[in-house]
Amino acid sequence: MLYTSTRDKSIKVTAAQAIAQGISEEGGLFVPCEIPHFSIEKISSMVSMSYIERAKIVLKEFLTDFTDEELDYCVNGAYAAEKFSSEKIAPTVNIDGNKNILELWHGPTCAFKDMALQLLPYLMTVSAKKTADGKTIVILVATSGDTGKAALEGFKDVDHTKILVFYPVDGVSPMQKLQMTTQEGENVAVCAINGNFDDAQSAVKSIFTNGEIKDELAKKNMMFSSANSINWGRLVPQIVYYFSAYCDLIEMGKINAGDEMNVVVPTGNFGNILAGYYAKMMGLPIKTLVCASNSNNVLTDFLTTGTYNKNRDFYTTTSPSMDILISSNLERLLYHMSGEDDKLVSNLMNQLAENGKYSISDKLLADIQGIFSAGYTSEDSVDETIKAHFDKYKYLCDTHTAVAVKVYDEYVNETGDDIPTVIDSTASPYKFSASVLSAVLGGNAPELDEFEMVGELNKVTGADIPKPLASLKDKKVRFENVCNKEDMSQMVFKLLDL
Repeated sequence: MLYTSTRDKSIKVTAAQAIAQGISEEGGLFVPCEIPHFSIEKISSMVSMSYIERAKIVLKEFLTDFTDEELDYCVNGAYAAEKFSSEKIAPTVNIDGNKNILELWHGPTCAFKDMALQLLPYLMTVSAKKTADGKTIVILVATSGDTGKAALEGFKDVDHTKILVFYPVDGVSPMQKLQMTTQEGENVAVCAINGNFDDAQSAVKSIFTNGEIKDELAKKNMMFSSANSINWGRLVPQIVYYFSAYCDLIEMGKINAGDEMNVVVPTGNFGNILAGYYAKMMGLPIKTLVCASNSNNVLTDFLTTGTYNKNRDFYTTTSPSMDILISSNLERLLYHMSGEDDKLVSNLMNQLAENGKYSISDKLLADIQGIFSAGYTSEDSVDETIKAHFDKYKYLCDTHTAVAVKVYDEYVNETGDDIPTVIDSTASPYKFSASVLSAVLGGNAPELDEFEMVGELNKVTGADIPKPLASLKDKKVRFENVCNKEDMSQMVFKLLDL
């Protein structure tokens, strides 16, 4: 299996090269040159397997330059039982009829990013040994909340790596901020920026492709890579849990092998839902991928009209991990669905960089709409959904999951398409305890600090408090840096002591 770039398909690299490098030299994203195919028989054989065994079956198809021993080392280390609060790693929970919640937040940072970012450091370590000639890899991360902590936790004290995380100063929840600023580890650093996630992400991409900065790193035997979902090593582990959820539905008697399911994903950077697209292309019987957005509904508009336009108001919402106007992974979808037209993709991305918008052809839009549906919901509806779901099912959603649930309910009402469905639950409700408590109480949340809020939410709902969040209470804040987006490259040098 070789990988090419969305903006130059003459490029061919191995999986290890793609993972270690993170992003292609000209700014394109690495994608597989071919999509492996799984028969229904092969998928059926995975039903009786553990999550770790399922992961090895899927990942082996994409990481063909990894030996079986290397793959065992990576997967067994990433999904070790002591790291996850559920023995199923990513359990599928039936809520009502055909509505099923895929809980992706049982890892050490209580967010779905753990599903990939517990594995990525292992993939990166093995890849670096194959390709990086002993260089120290500097992981550069922009985060809208969850990726930062998950990456910090995954890479802390990993040999021959350093990790620098940038987050919007007012764009993450108090719990997310505390998770990052108290992070332990000798090779980690965190900095807030005056701006939003898109500002941080754009600056990170610019630093990645800046020749002068890369030259300075090279002098110190260092090289950049990414832990954002622009890195194929971050994206490929996410394909696994769609296969796992399908197997769970078979095991639960909700479907028979070969039956279709729908998938609903609360979406910001388009990586999580893109992993579902890859699973579908591999033969997993997914009928429709429903893209759920909050008030920052740039993806809903694109999937409805064919025009992507980031020139709009930016909203800071109670689902901050989705507060994104530049969805990087959409580039990969455009590459695959345009018939691997790298010139088209390069042109569209140039238009986005220069004008903040682009439009695709009617045919390409129709092809995309044959696979994807889209909807968005307001803040008030998120609160109502959290309360209604808890009152009716005694199931507590976080704010992001509530966006997906609301969009799914509207999708079924509009289309009548109520086949068995998996809704991605991307974070523990305790990461957003103030918003969730306020919703459950109908807007009457008491004035409490973050940890009192956690205790009150537990008292009101009875939902278990994740140990990693409870343990934050007495941790010391280590990182209080703040910079402007224009100064991020200087901050990189400062944090690396260069």
